[in-house]
Amino acid sequence: MTNITDSATARAHSNIAFVKYWGNRDQSLRLPANASVSMNLADLHTTTTVAWNNELRADRLTINGAVANETARTRVARHLDVLRARLDTDRFARVNSRNNFPMGTGIASSASAFAALTTAACAALNAAISKRELSILSRLGSGSAARSIPSGFVEWRDGESHETSYAESFAPADHWKLVDLIAIVSREHKRIGSSAGHETAASSIFQPARVATAAERISSVKSAILRRDFESFAETVEADSNLMHAVMMTSKPPLFYWAPLSLTIMEGVRRWRQDENLMVCYTLDAGPNVHCICADGDADAVAARLRDLCGEIEILRSDAGGGAYVLPTD
Repeated sequence: MTNITDSATARAHSNIAFVKYWGNRDQSLRLPANASVSMNLADLHTTTTVAWNNELRADRLTINGAVANETARTRVARHLDVLRARLDTDRFARVNSRNNFPMGTGIASSASAFAALTTAACAALNAAISKRELSILSRLGSGSAARSIPSGFVEWRDGESHETSYAESFAPADHWKLVDLIAIVSREHKRIGSSAGHETAASSIFQPARVATAAERISSVKSAILRRDFESFAETVEADSNLMHAVMMTSKPPLFYWAPLSLTIMEGVRRWRQDENLMVCYTLDAGPNVHCICADGDADAVAARLRDLCGEIEILRSDAGGGAYVLPTD
């Protein structure tokens, strides 16, 4: 049999949610309990090559140059099953994925990973698939991956069905010069991942209230972004982060992602904004690392205060970024 290989390489950016996704109405389709709003991160990304090959007898996966464990390989293979059905192919694939930031620590590595995987897999077969459908397909691998397909400031619609739950941009990356300074409290891979947390979210007595009020926060955050109103933006972003973690901590079993240093940084951020008029606020995803969202002009001052507060803490810095894209071949 002639060896036939079709390959492509794609890159997708991590994103940070300002109004959070936590919990699903449909676990298998990853239909979110509520809509969410996020910003893509230009400097944090996953680059993935997918090579469909008719001689393979199973999908193969390497991450950052090492053969992936069976749990990760199985998750990717299940997503490739979805893509095989959509792309009308029965070939297996060799997948090589690299991240330029820590994985499994609350920096949305699965979002960029599955957005890049989906984009590369479709491009390798020259499939004519819209950005909307790429977002829908990426969602099936990791819910937040839907948000890493479009560019800039993004809203993920909760939708009423598989076809109506997708993400789209509402403002370009250069609309507002916000900077995400991520204070790396820990690089350790979290023991309980987001997928497991989504399944237990409904067990918290606070989840119904969080979901019921999400639309109001989305409206507030989108309006603040469009008006570049940092005071209103900060108030809602911090409240939404606290609400999500309240749900996590009161789920059964409870999830505690905050570390003591996380709380120290959160308190510092509020103090710097209130006492020094620095335009900075905090938000945390499912991990201990603190995203300090700043106006571009205050980012250096905030970074200096983080180091004064925490010593030589590692800080990742990123501006707002674009959407997923296919890299040119050599």
